[in-house]
Amino acid sequence: MADDGPVEHGFPHLETVRAAITALYRRLSYDTVRTFSASVAPADVAFGDTDDLHLGAQRVAHGLVRHYRLPDARPVVSFRAMTHAADVELAAGPEYFIELNDRFRTHRRDVGAALAHEVAHVYLHRLGLSFPGTRDNEILTDTVTAYLGAGWLLLDAFREHGEASQKLGYLTPEEFGYVLAKRARVFDEDPSAWFTSPQAYTAYVAGRERARADERQPPLTAAGWAGRRRYARDRRRARDQGAGAAGAGGVLYAFAADGPGPLRVSFPCPTCHQRIRVPVRGRVRARCGLCRTVLDCDT
Repeated sequence: MADDGPVEHGFPHLETVRAAITALYRRLSYDTVRTFSASVAPADVAFGDTDDLHLGAQRVAHGLVRHYRLPDARPVVSFRAMTHAADVELAAGPEYFIELNDRFRTHRRDVGAALAHEVAHVYLHRLGLSFPGTRDNEILTDTVTAYLGAGWLLLDAFREHGEASQKLGYLTPEEFGYVLAKRARVFDEDPSAWFTSPQAYTAYVAGRERARADERQPPLTAAGWAGRRRYARDRRRARDQGAGAAGAGGVLYAFAADGPGPLRVSFPCPTCHQRIRVPVRGRVRARCGLCRTVLDCDT
C-alpha cells in the first residue's frame, strides 16, 4: 500500500501480468471465466460513514465471497495497525478471517478494494493456483482480481493530490487499467463508469491503449504499416536462415519450421497470451484453443 509516497507508474510487471492471464484461463477454462461476466456492482461494496464499522465490512466481504463463488461462510473482518493494507488467513475454513489496516476505519470508501484483493487470495488458494515468489504471486492476485470483475475497486482506490497519494495493490495504476481493458474487451463492458477517482480514469485510458496495441501486432491483420513491413523483412530472413529464426528487437512473433515442413510463425493471443502457431501462407484465420478468440492473420 502506497500512502503519501511515490506511486510507480508504467508497465514494469507486464510480462508477469500476461502470464497470470494465461494461467487463469488454463486453470479455470474458458467456460468458467465466462461465468464472471458481471463485475462487482458499486452498490454491493458501498460503505457509508454512518454504517457500523464491523457489520459493514463483513457485509462487503460477504458480497465479494459470493462474487468469487466461494463457499458461503461467514467472513470475520477485524482492524489493526499494520504495514500492509490487509491480510487474510488461508485456512481450510469454514470462516474467512481478514484483517484490515486501521486506516480503513476512516477510509471506508476503499474497504471494498482491500477486501477484493484478500478474498481473491482465498479463491486462488482453493484453486491451487499460485506463482513462485511473493512478488509474482501478489501480481497474479491483482491480475485475477481485475480480470474476474472486482479489480476496478483497486484502481479506483488510486488517488494523487499534489504530494499526497494512495494506491492499493502491487500493479501500477496503468497495469490495472491494462487488465481491466482486457476484461472489458471480452465482456463488452466499460468499467470507467464506476470510477470516482479522476486519476483512475487516466490510468485506465493509458492501460486501454496498451491493451489495444496487443491487438495490432503482426501477423494480425490489424497491424499497422510499420509493423507489417518489419514482419515481412523478418519473414524473408527466416526463409533464408531456416528453422529457429525469429524477429529481432523484442517483437512478439517467432518463425520456425517443422523439419522439411512449411515455415510457421508463433505469436501470443492478444486475449489470453497463449502462443498460437500457424503456417506462413498468407491470409489465415486462427482460433485460440484456450480462450476461443478467432484471429484474422496475414502471415
